[in-house]
Amino acid sequence: MKEYENAIEIKGVTKKYDGFTLDNISFDVPKGCIMGFIGQNGAGKTTTIRSLLHITDIDSGEISLLGLDHINDETEIKKRIAVVFDDLPFHDIFTAKDMAKIFEGMYPDWDNAVYTQYLERFQLPLKKKIGQFSKGMKMKLQIACALSHNAELLIMDEATTGLDPVVRDEILHIFMEYLQNGKRSILMSSHITSDLEKIADMVTFIDKGKILLTGYKDEIIEKHGILKCGKDKLKEIDTEDIVSIRTNNFGAEVMINDRENAAFKYRDCTIDPASLDDIMLYYVHRDMKEWS
Repeated sequence: MKEYENAIEIKGVTKKYDGFTLDNISFDVPKGCIMGFIGQNGAGKTTTIRSLLHITDIDSGEISLLGLDHINDETEIKKRIAVVFDDLPFHDIFTAKDMAKIFEGMYPDWDNAVYTQYLERFQLPLKKKIGQFSKGMKMKLQIACALSHNAELLIMDEATTGLDPVVRDEILHIFMEYLQNGKRSILMSSHITSDLEKIADMVTFIDKGKILLTGYKDEIIEKHGILKCGKDKLKEIDTEDIVSIRTNNFGAEVMINDRENAAFKYRDCTIDPASLDDIMLYYVHRDMKEWS
């Protein structure tokens, strides 16, 4: 089996639609890593994932998964990865027991014992029709199926959206367990940045079809900060230090792209830490410079 350093490599991928372009995007997901793929709804996350899975044909660029070409080696790749979508792709008339029979025929490494353990852990009934499951139960069933054939790469598109915080927390914990052998990787797309802040090693931020930031989560968070000052002070701040400026009745909050440097340059201003949510918000408004 071919050795690989990166579970996913995307190089210069472009896909044009009427009114939207996935614009020359590149990023890697190293082996053994959880990559949080963040952006607003409509930013290009699902188009990227559909391109990875060869559901969508790209116009240009290269994609490899597990060191294999996403088109030429598609059959081999699909045996070794698992995908969890926001909408359940299983038919309502099936039961959890039926799904085991279907997947057993699809995956050489399908493990019924592991699947049964997940069903018990998630308290999912074996013989109830999936059409009678709640949204949370359907998502848990998808995850049970995804984690029961020893997949090396798990790809999730908004998998925790619409779930209550307790269920989300339980699922995040299971993903951490899944990664513990160091050979598995996760690409997790979400606009719920608090989930990714808890578990992601790296983040890639996409907006309007372009990659704005990609790298280690802690480094990205440490690099950015929110500088607070009066509106009269804004003219003293170099434009290259600014991501965007949020104004209010009391003054301004400026997203700074190099916190250490800014602390040295603007000593009379307060600079607060920024969360992933803050970073996403200020970058989305980057073309406006000032917003409220």
